Amino acid sequence: MNARARWWIPGLLMLALAACSTAPKKPSTAAGGGKPGGTLVQGSGGKGGRPAHCPDGSPYKAAAEDPSTRGDYRAGGLYKPGVNDSTPTYIPNVACIPEPDVVDLPRSPVGNKSPYVVLGKQYQVMDDTRGYAEKGTASYYGAKFHGRLTSNREVYDMYAFTAAHKTLPLPSFARVTNMDNGESVIVRVNDRGPFHDGRVIDLSYAAAVRLGITQRGTGNVEVRALAPGDDNLLAGKPSWRERRAAAAAPVVAAAAPARRDSDMDRLVGKLPPAPV
Repeated sequence: MNARARWWIPGLLMLALAACSTAPKKPSTAAGGGKPGGTLVQGSGGKGGRPAHCPDGSPYKAAAEDPSTRGDYRAGGLYKPGVNDSTPTYIPNVACIPEPDVVDLPRSPVGNKSPYVVLGKQYQVMDDTRGYAEKGTASYYGAKFHGRLTSNREVYDMYAFTAAHKTLPLPSFARVTNMDNGESVIVRVNDRGPFHDGRVIDLSYAAAVRLGITQRGTGNVEVRALAPGDDNLLAGKPSWRERRAAAAAPVVAAAAPARRDSDMDRLVGKLPPAPV
């Protein structure tokens, strides 16, 4: 087997990169203000209701491929099935990470083979994503895969809003909404998975933090495919936290309208006072 062949075999097996069977191990501490290793800048500043203090693009450096994450596949295409996933010891500032721009992109030359088989089950990549919406369980993946090539040979970055899906084309875009709290985020689908029964999408760590599912490990979500223009219909809606804050705000009574005297009122006002 020549060197070129050895390089392409892992690429073909990348279809199952995100096949996590368990949620990432939670950190012992979660202090804010840390400096994550990087994030892929995929969106424009100011999108998705980002705070005014956020910098242009992402506050984190883009992740680069970590050569040490190559290989280590097992039967069925799973990556290091005996090694636990983990999350950082800090919580990234997801409020300042931009959502990806939803644009029309060609399908990647790798990662879109259809049908394909993982763990004995066959999957068919969608020809058309219009109208696709599905509710189910979302999981997420973290440090174990950070810096590893995704199924379409992008770099997995746990500080970017990305996701793995079994049948959406690579790359494509979707809005994922937490059905329990109303939080939502646009993600770039650039990986295959999760190959765990009952799960519909595997989110990056940052996307999971944004939706508030990292503590439980999974969440009840809706996944809705997006095409250019669709994000404008959904982006900018108040988040669950914003709606809760608005509901808790004190109600200020509207000022009573100024009184306008009628003709009769003015006539009565001209009458002399009654005798005492």
